[in-house]
Amino acid sequence: MSNVGLIIEEKAANIGNFLVGRLLPFKQKRHVGPFVFIDHMGPTKLKDYQNLDVGPHPHIGLSTLTYLFEGAIMHRDSLGTEVEIKPGAVNWMTAGKGVVHSERTPEYLRTTDKVLHGLQIWIALPKELENIEPSFVHVEADKLPEWSTAEAGFKLIAGEFAGYKSEVPVYSPLYLVEIKAKKDFTFSNAKDLYGESALYILEGEIKDGDTNYGTKQLLVVEDSTLCQFKVKANSVIYIFGGNKLPEEHYIFWNFVSSDKAVIEKAKNDWIDHKFPVVPTDKDDYVSLPTPLINSKLK
Repeated sequence: MSNVGLIIEEKAANIGNFLVGRLLPFKQKRHVGPFVFIDHMGPTKLKDYQNLDVGPHPHIGLSTLTYLFEGAIMHRDSLGTEVEIKPGAVNWMTAGKGVVHSERTPEYLRTTDKVLHGLQIWIALPKELENIEPSFVHVEADKLPEWSTAEAGFKLIAGEFAGYKSEVPVYSPLYLVEIKAKKDFTFSNAKDLYGESALYILEGEIKDGDTNYGTKQLLVVEDSTLCQFKVKANSVIYIFGGNKLPEEHYIFWNFVSSDKAVIEKAKNDWIDHKFPVVPTDKDDYVSLPTPLINSKLK
């Protein structure tokens, strides 16, 4: 019997000059545990004259997690951080009361052909931490817990799972696990999951009950304690989730908060240029989209 409660297909979304596959939020599922937003970037081949250029833009009330499979992104923020993220490492930026950052192709790659492929994730902060001071942490690939069985290789990107703990400083109980199948096997780690849980198939195929699921599908399980499925050889999947935050969290553009008034203030502060600037990237910025200027959360 299948334990899949919802199937979400990637849908195209434009983040400026770059198309991504959006997984969350979804009309019928706004979040999975504290995970409120997931974009699958690429894989995209960029010519020598094409580059990722997401100018300075603001966030509040969340932590962003960037994890690349291929390529590189230069992260700059209003804290003065300037860090290049490469495949396998984690950029973890906590916006708290407000931060501004940009994401661009590094200078040394801007005139060469390149590939960009990865995940960008937003994780809502608990209500009592939504207004903390912003911070940034970069965790290199070799600092993330990795282990293997005869069937698969595992990497814990964030949170806690199967007795392992990532160095990424999360603010609520959660997990983001990468699984690369060496051969066909049955995933039966349900005892290590908690809260709400979902599974994203980056490559390959899984079978749950009598149903096969394939690439670029996000499956939300009904009960994580019953999560068991068959994974085909050479598949790459990501299991994520955690304890649901007790308060409802709202998303408006790049802002996340449990308080609509806080989002409205952030919106007006960005329009009025009251957010801090990115010291090394302040010549342009991402304006609030025109349709949102006079709109409010309902």
